[in-house]
Amino acid sequence: MPSQATHEAVRVDVGVIAVDGDLRVREGAAGLVIFAHGSGSSRFSRRNRTVAGVLEAAGFGTLLLDLLTPDEEAVDERTREYRFDIDLLGRRAVGAADWMQARPDLHHLPLAFFGASTGAAAALLAAAARPEITRAVISRGGRPDLADEALPNVQAPTLLIVGGADESVIEMNREAMRRMRAPVELEIIPGATHLFEEPGALEQVARLAADWCRRHLKESMA
Repeated sequence: MPSQATHEAVRVDVGVIAVDGDLRVREGAAGLVIFAHGSGSSRFSRRNRTVAGVLEAAGFGTLLLDLLTPDEEAVDERTREYRFDIDLLGRRAVGAADWMQARPDLHHLPLAFFGASTGAAAALLAAAARPEITRAVISRGGRPDLADEALPNVQAPTLLIVGGADESVIEMNREAMRRMRAPVELEIIPGATHLFEEPGALEQVARLAADWCRRHLKESMA
């Protein structure tokens, strides 16, 4: 296990390029959660940093990852061409898992993916591609349906969290559930909209995510 708490900005090799990430792992961590952001977000996302803070307090390490390079982000802001390139985003999430496995201080940790918006599809693609190391997947307001043909190949227990007022996304999540073979649960937060901006909504997301990680990461450390 890591001999001391780790907090560092990292460059993660994901094929021919590298992307930026923020890694926080304290001594004795019970697992590592890789955050895959989507739809114009980044590792600086206030919402995902809030969730990451709760996971860290619960004893898990976090890697908040940019799936796009700064140049790609600039193009995407104008054209939106990268945020729905699920194959690209998925390959980079897989690359992050491989990078973690190559680090002697991290490779022993049970792995979970946390995906928001289109990042949820990237997380599911990565889980399907690396079933032997992925122990859990969590989606916040995600588009798991965009993982398409990878959905039946996901083996990790998957938690889908959607706002109760986000009706179209609820149905997209239900459609994804019908195609999955892994254990999957849908949690609907009453009154919450897509960004979970309502008082207490994001805190509920974080609590659900921490509970899911306790169930499926800590048990694999036993």
